[in-house]
Amino acid sequence: MFTPSLSPEQQRQLATNLTAFLSQYRHLSDSYIIEFFTEDLWQTLPSSWQSTLKHLSFPQIADLLLDATCQDRRYPSVWPLSLLAFRATSHALAFPRKDTHIRDIATGTVKPEEFQENQSQSSLLGHIFRKHVKPKKQHEIRKLGALVKRICDETGCSRVVDVGSGQGHLTRFLSYGLGLSVTAIEADRHLVSMATEFDKQLLLALDKEKQKRRCTFPALGSSPRHVAGWVDPNASWKDFVKQLQSPHSVRQSPPTLGPHKKKLKASKQETKSQEADCNPRNTDSTQGHLAENELALTQNVSEDSRDDYVESVSDFVLTGLHACGDLSVTLLRHFAKCPHVRAITSVACCYMKITTKENPAPPGLVRRPASLAPDGPSELGFPMSAWVRGLPGHELSYKAREGSCHAMEDYTRRLREESELLRIHCYRAALESFIRDARPDLRRAGIQTIKKAHLLPFTEYARLGLPRVGLPPDLPLDSARVEAMLEHQGRVVVFFSLALLLAPAVESLVLLDRIIYLQENGVDSQLVPLFNPNLSPRNFVLVALKLQR
Repeated sequence: MFTPSLSPEQQRQLATNLTAFLSQYRHLSDSYIIEFFTEDLWQTLPSSWQSTLKHLSFPQIADLLLDATCQDRRYPSVWPLSLLAFRATSHALAFPRKDTHIRDIATGTVKPEEFQENQSQSSLLGHIFRKHVKPKKQHEIRKLGALVKRICDETGCSRVVDVGSGQGHLTRFLSYGLGLSVTAIEADRHLVSMATEFDKQLLLALDKEKQKRRCTFPALGSSPRHVAGWVDPNASWKDFVKQLQSPHSVRQSPPTLGPHKKKLKASKQETKSQEADCNPRNTDSTQGHLAENELALTQNVSEDSRDDYVESVSDFVLTGLHACGDLSVTLLRHFAKCPHVRAITSVACCYMKITTKENPAPPGLVRRPASLAPDGPSELGFPMSAWVRGLPGHELSYKAREGSCHAMEDYTRRLREESELLRIHCYRAALESFIRDARPDLRRAGIQTIKKAHLLPFTEYARLGLPRVGLPPDLPLDSARVEAMLEHQGRVVVFFSLALLLAPAVESLVLLDRIIYLQENGVDSQLVPLFNPNLSPRNFVLVALKLQR
């Protein structure tokens, strides 16, 4: 079903090209836009770039720099070849974020077609799976759920482990909607409690619809099993499998038949979905096997028998929707090494939280010494592969990885709309200058989000922000200096856009490193731009299957 889009040789060459390119422009990807004035970042650009870019309008920045698909580029002046090469190489080396073969991604609209009738409810997702779920997550669980189901059919495996399951939205769709047997693991016990409560609400709602409509619904898949636990990146795959069969778990039982006190309010679109749910044609071949589909991982096993249990555990498909930082890395390692994991769909996020040689232990994570780590130096989140680890200049700073999580599509839209939100970068950079004057020891101090800051005059923004770094709100501000800095808002936006142009290349190197790691472990994989990037910026799914047993 899935074939690698690049040969191993092409993967290694692309990694080589990416590291060479990113190391050349590290001064851009490693720059903090709030230091635009304090570090005089504009002067770090080539003089020919400065004269070319300083007078661009915001829509021109979107069309001429950020949008690789723009067909009508009207240059206001002759651009230097070095700038043209920078832009072209940035777009050429990054993995394409849009799949032109998927209709709702190819539309280019802010939201896919499924939200055209109702911006908050997907027309393609059953109403019982939309409750408590935001549009972005509705889109993601529908698309990823369908992909996981296809992979289960391909591998002949109906058991799924959903790691980092949160409130269980994907878990419910996989189990109740697609007839798969699911174990969900989540570190936050509060979220686990919410997930089990939402399971109960779904079953109650469905029971009421059965009574109300007096029709036979397609049989649901087995109820998901929720496990509260942190997936330790230091642990082996055997420890992970043991953790999954922990007796400290919750499974939601079907509700008893009878009247319900709470009413269900359904929109017109929900009514259509309810009618579709009553249609036997929607019955999936894997549904209706509550007993047979019980995940073998849910058995309660004594401590003495766990090693034997690991040897006899049933195979499963591993999935993680936006598994944060090293969690995605850990899942890929378990997939590569555990013989019971038949396939994986990995959607990553928060690349800045990945462990690296420079940052081996992010906050809250304790790492074993390298001599004790089961996988040696490759235990770090980046790089995973021996190939990338051996490339000169492969290092990615915290700032570069944090920048790769920014939403280019959303920023491009703001540029075209000339949104007032664009002034925030300039506000924060100007404020940084006054903070440094008063406290030279403070560098890039966090002031958090100021509500509707873009609608405030700078003096009011400063009055609210200064106390957050321990400075008086009435700190004297040179009005002439403030005005001079704010006049450079266009240059601030240009510089940020240049750095943002590198974001997809940085993300591509991180993901390519994972693809090469899997290839080094004998598994081919493919990167699928599954989600609409306008709705879900981290839209890549790394897919890998073990077809040969």
